[in-house]
Amino acid sequence: MNENAPQHPGQQHPQPEFPQQDQPHPGWTGPMDPPPDHGEESYRGSGLLTDRKAVITGGDSGIGRAVALAYAREGADVLFTHLEQESGEARETARLVEDAGRKAVPVSCDIRDEEQCDRLIERALSEFGRIDVLVNNAAYQMAQSDGIQAITTEQFDRVMRTNLYGMFWLCKKALPHIPPGGSIINTTSVQAYKPSPHLLDYATTKGAIVTFTQGLAQMVASDGIRVNAVAPGPVWTPLIPATLPDTTDFGKQAPLGRPAQPAEIAPAYVFLASQYASYITAEIVNATGGTPLP
Repeated sequence: MNENAPQHPGQQHPQPEFPQQDQPHPGWTGPMDPPPDHGEESYRGSGLLTDRKAVITGGDSGIGRAVALAYAREGADVLFTHLEQESGEARETARLVEDAGRKAVPVSCDIRDEEQCDRLIERALSEFGRIDVLVNNAAYQMAQSDGIQAITTEQFDRVMRTNLYGMFWLCKKALPHIPPGGSIINTTSVQAYKPSPHLLDYATTKGAIVTFTQGLAQMVASDGIRVNAVAPGPVWTPLIPATLPDTTDFGKQAPLGRPAQPAEIAPAYVFLASQYASYITAEIVNATGGTPLP
């Protein structure tokens, strides 16, 4: 079968019946049923990011792993973050990058901490000398079905610091080391525009990421740096069994009738980092499976 032949998008990854599955946060790829597709067998690079130096947060699994794999196969060296307990996941991402012939630098980093963000950028500069692409992808969510009263201050603070503070600190610290032609790509969500009540705090941060992206893009345009974001819909990653109480119907609400696989989201990050997107900044690329967004 020609893997590049046109296919019905709702059938490209046939939707199985997802069994109910639960994991402790942050979740792991191995136990997931079905296993996520990061593009291991399908992604083919064409030199779009040759010799670029990329920093990706949350690169151990899910969308982050798929982006790291795609960037490496497009010719980029990749430094990516993971939490300490995700070191096994990080080793697999590093293997995929190295198998593509590129340098992989996994770094244990909790981006809720400003000093760790400082050290992360310093490590990237010591490894690469510059940062061509910064992908702010790491995020935290935890569903609460019992209303706003169920969202503790501890949870709210964790969501805000992971999803917003980390992005802010890393942009601020990386920008002096991003040359003209470089780019920042943030991960927002369909939740920014169509918030689910059980993800109120998470959706709030994703709306803020849209505003931050569009404002920062205007701020740094004269420096020749582009800032964009990707807004995925439902994507089958370890975050889902680790944070949602019901996985059996996950993604079926999308008009295409299924969730995305991480491999289907990564090409948007490749395009936005590439020179083909040279006139695109302050843009949100929606990858929602057909859910209309502004």
